[in-house]
Amino acid sequence: MGRAETVLARVVDVVAEQGFAAHAVHVLVGDESAAHRWSEDVPRDVHSVAKGVCVLAAGAASDDGLFDVDAPVARYLPDLATGDGVEHATTRHLLGMVSGVDAPWSPTWTTDVPDVAAAFLAGPSRGRVFQYSPASTYTAVRALAAVVGDVHAWLVPRLFEPLGVDVPVWDRCPLGHVKAAEGLHLRSGDLARVGQLLRDRGAWRGHQLVSPGWVDAMHTGWTVRDGAGPGYTHCALAGWGGPGRAWRLHGAHGQVLLLLDDAVVTVVADDHAGADPLLRRVVELLER
Repeated sequence: MGRAETVLARVVDVVAEQGFAAHAVHVLVGDESAAHRWSEDVPRDVHSVAKGVCVLAAGAASDDGLFDVDAPVARYLPDLATGDGVEHATTRHLLGMVSGVDAPWSPTWTTDVPDVAAAFLAGPSRGRVFQYSPASTYTAVRALAAVVGDVHAWLVPRLFEPLGVDVPVWDRCPLGHVKAAEGLHLRSGDLARVGQLLRDRGAWRGHQLVSPGWVDAMHTGWTVRDGAGPGYTHCALAGWGGPGRAWRLHGAHGQVLLLLDDAVVTVVADDHAGADPLLRRVVELLER
């Protein structure tokens, strides 16, 4: 049995031991891969893992010379008023959630206000401090859309088709824009392909879909959150540090891409509280 199969078998045992409500687990180690499914592989919302896809989208547009992630977002959305200090916030700040704008998550965040981006940019900003907010990612992608048009359609030939992913559903806000921070529906196998792309720093089967630096930015240049719980003290562009030496894209209810060295473990689940304990055990298995 190869290493990927060995790791997968142990992860399946841990899932049973912890009673974790998994739909699927994929393991990629080097060139070896293995998968186990507990339910049909249908498209499911990957929740905040979509934020990483937004980073890839902004990076690809930057690579093409279309978009400057370090320019003020207000440059791309000139019709939206900015609050005190928000005029200096860049797309990089918004993707890293360090705009300093207080716009906390709610279950109805896309309908709480008539225009999420307008409300977000109205600020004010407290400076370069972390504030978790799906509206931050959404507003960054609205800025990108001002240049490339519909971001979902723009990504199809640049990301989804090269990866062999059927065109996915991406939920939209009442104004017709993708929700960006969530609402992207992928099969577990498709999500695993995104994980492989991240592990290989933006390369896919000999083609560089996005420059390596954009993947690196997901797990370097950390914003340190004093007092946060384990696995949530270090945040970068959509990525979280931990457990241990690993880093991850982590969506609600246990949608995870966990990366460590040459390994990627993809988890699709319906178990919000159980994800962190499972990931700690997975990293232990990978470190053996």
